[in-house]
Amino acid sequence: MSDIVKEFNDYRTKMNDKILGDGNNKIIKRIFNLDTNAYTEGALDVKTKELLGLVASAVLRCDDCIKYHLETSYKQGLTKAEISEALGIATLVGGTIVIPHLRRAYEFWEALETQG
Repeated sequence: MSDIVKEFNDYRTKMNDKILGDGNNKIIKRIFNLDTNAYTEGALDVKTKELLGLVASAVLRCDDCIKYHLETSYKQGLTKAEISEALGIATLVGGTIVIPHLRRAYEFWEALETQG
């Protein structure tokens, strides 16, 4: 697994375990659950929902969210062309301030492709 992909996943897992290990915070647990369930199959398929999440994450400039949606999209079988087109829409909507996040998104996607 590529270093940047592994580092992201290791850190995310470690911190999510700490956050969710706090048995007293029902609000955070419910938000995590809602987030997970929002991306399941429904009227929209999972691939479409992941692309929507990716675009929203890029426009909101959340690098962790972008990485998460890129990896899930990769696992769902989305192509580089599909990702590129979605990120193009995100850049159009978000403006030039999205470009640094676009660079990191392309770097992360390449790492996903490299890991195979």
